[in-house]
Amino acid sequence: MGRGKIAIRRIDNSTSRQVTFSKRRKGLFKKAKELSILCDAEVGVIVFSSTDKLYDYASTSMKSVVERYNKEKEKSDKQYSRPANIEVKFWQREAAALGQQLQYLQECHRQFMGEELSSLRVEDLQNLETQLEMSLKGIREKKGNLIRQENLELYEKMNLIRKENEELKTKVYKAREVNEATSRNCINAPYTISKGFDLHAPRLHLQLSQPQPQSNEVPERLQLHLQLSPF
Repeated sequence: MGRGKIAIRRIDNSTSRQVTFSKRRKGLFKKAKELSILCDAEVGVIVFSSTDKLYDYASTSMKSVVERYNKEKEKSDKQYSRPANIEVKFWQREAAALGQQLQYLQECHRQFMGEELSSLRVEDLQNLETQLEMSLKGIREKKGNLIRQENLELYEKMNLIRKENEELKTKVYKAREVNEATSRNCINAPYTISKGFDLHAPRLHLQLSQPQPQSNEVPERLQLHLQLSPF
């Protein structure tokens, strides 16, 4: 039967742990030696036991292996740290440039506001005046463009309102014409006949009145007066 797998964990028994350490250390050094011979590699192995005892193996010498290791480690550290240093310096330069630009803009702002002009020369004042005139010109042009745009919008709104008013006026005229036509039709309509009588014909009223005494008049008599009255 083959040997079973050993669990990779700390061996609790100190005697067994020491025996396993001795065997594995010899095997490790043997593999390191084979690696150096077969592959022409420079190999160095350093082992400290649990009792702080040193064991080492080097294909050439441990000193040369350690020196070579330190040199390669320094090169590796420089290669990894160089990009970081370059990036840090780059951002430092950018921050310094932005700080100078901010300071310049603040000075220009104060000068545009009429402050800190005593240190300026005549040429500087003339340049400042030119810049202010150009700024005012740009402001006037922008203001004019905005006013023209607002006028166009107002003109379009007025045209829309005028169009709506004309449409509303047309509707009112049409409604008035329809009402007038309806009124004329009602006035000119013929009388309606109900049971053979004209309902809109004038009615006759008979009324007896007492005669008035007058001189040189025939004797009293009854006068019949006819009176027409509408409905």
